[in-house]
Amino acid sequence: MTQVFQRTVLFADLRGSTSMYETLGNAEATAVVTQSVALLARVVDEHGGRVVKTLGDGLMAIFPDPSAGVGAADDMHDALARIGLPGQASNDSPDALESRPMVSLKLQCGLDHGEVVEMSGDVFGDAVNVAARLIDHAGDNETLATLAVVEGLEDWERSRFRSLDRMQLRGRVEPVHVHLLEAMRRFGDTAATAFGDMAPASIEPEGIRLVWLDLNRIYSGTSLPVVLGRSPQATYIIDDNRVSRSHARIDWHGGTFQLTDLSYNGTYVRFDNDPEIISLRRGACTLHGTGVIGLGTPPTEPVSPCVRFEVMKFADTQRQTPFEFGLKS
Repeated sequence: MTQVFQRTVLFADLRGSTSMYETLGNAEATAVVTQSVALLARVVDEHGGRVVKTLGDGLMAIFPDPSAGVGAADDMHDALARIGLPGQASNDSPDALESRPMVSLKLQCGLDHGEVVEMSGDVFGDAVNVAARLIDHAGDNETLATLAVVEGLEDWERSRFRSLDRMQLRGRVEPVHVHLLEAMRRFGDTAATAFGDMAPASIEPEGIRLVWLDLNRIYSGTSLPVVLGRSPQATYIIDDNRVSRSHARIDWHGGTFQLTDLSYNGTYVRFDNDPEIISLRRGACTLHGTGVIGLGTPPTEPVSPCVRFEVMKFADTQRQTPFEFGLKS
């Protein structure tokens, strides 16, 4: 029987299982992934949701309203963080634990709310497609939600989300307004810290300058976050076929600039005076000083699409002209 409902759709995806199979072996890695997905399914049930299907390293679930879906995503992150090192048995001795290889699973969640069609136990609709596509844009341990989800929340829940502006999702013509759920523990004293005892903001807010070819821009305050990509909807457009439509994102968060890779080809960072190249595959790193960001290819490759960056104090953004920012090879 076909039924049409308004539902909140959640996709949850575990990353890191490939390296886990290599590190732990097939049997133990399979057990860890299976138990982790089962843990996520229990969280869905606790929040009044229904698991529609499991997807290997993740699952798809529906909830009666946005609040239940967001609460489930929140508790999924918390539950995975609490179980500790994957593959770690509770009766392992300290020596055994030290000898175990360090492995980890990261969780990405995507949420949308809207009309869905339930048929033969499965669920279809635009909200399903959007929630699934949001996973492509989520960094490690992030939850992304659409405006439809955020608008369906209570004020205190809505305040936990930060707008990432409109994003172009794969397979869709119209961009989607996406919000990021700010990480926050909801237990014990940590919740009070998140609301009432936050560290004071920096007296001098920082800005970041990005330069690619003749495109020289400074971003700070309300102009953040910045999405770097090939899409016309990207904040900072790099017209190169090696660059994804929404390739990477720069946020001002916790007093630092965070660069998050959103692509399939990876993002690379090299700081000036440091030969090491940091490779981000759906991961994130803190930007400081000056350096280059390679999009899709390492900055050492000839003619690679590289964006120079400089983290500066706000006063510097007032004082310097674009021509005072030297481009280093």
